[in-house]
Amino acid sequence: MVLRLLWRDHLDVEQGRRGPRRKLSVDQVIDAAIVLADADGLEALSMRKVAEAVGVSVMSLYSYVPHRSGLIGLMVDKVIGRSPRPEHSGSLADRVRTFSEILWDEYHRHPWLVDAQSHRPWIGPEISARYEWALEAFEGTGLDDIAMDHTVSLIESHASASAAGSINAQRLMEGSGVSDVEWWDANAPLLELVMPAGSFPISSRVGSAVGEKYQAVTSHRAIYEYGLETIILGVEAQLQSRA
Repeated sequence: MVLRLLWRDHLDVEQGRRGPRRKLSVDQVIDAAIVLADADGLEALSMRKVAEAVGVSVMSLYSYVPHRSGLIGLMVDKVIGRSPRPEHSGSLADRVRTFSEILWDEYHRHPWLVDAQSHRPWIGPEISARYEWALEAFEGTGLDDIAMDHTVSLIESHASASAAGSINAQRLMEGSGVSDVEWWDANAPLLELVMPAGSFPISSRVGSAVGEKYQAVTSHRAIYEYGLETIILGVEAQLQSRA
């Protein structure tokens, strides 16, 4: 049933439904759930809260969406459809950066997407269109079909993991009310006692360099950008070796 709901605009699911006229559309239910998830996160999302938001009973809500997991699948597909899919242009590196930045921005607009990855990835029209668009960036570059799929998956995985680190760090700071610098200032005296000078020479040097550059334990955005450039170098090396 979830797949039919995902492709409802192609199947005329609601149009063919018999019985009394519906009070809501499936899109209204999905939109309400997205608003709730954006505000409070996926863990706080329940069918009861969604029902209250759209003004129906929980039992009535189940006549629109069969279960919470299916609702999350519908939400994911819809927010993916809201992200841009610009025409591919420029160098291969430009195309990789464009695709990855769209994913990075998408995760930060809807942080609950990080948690949604634990749910079944329903194959909807927007997810399908995104995959087709991403593959088009590498069509004709010299990568074979398997390499094209792997490249898209690698970019997606990197953006997802990097965004998760960034989002979780922000959640930690907001939840504790303590920034990385404040945490370090509070704990540095004890760490200096248990980690005397020279005990961890390489990590001490590297940690000091990172702290001085970013005024924090790390920079998730900088790590993301470094990884993205490394992916680009790897893809370009693959093309050179194939040539």
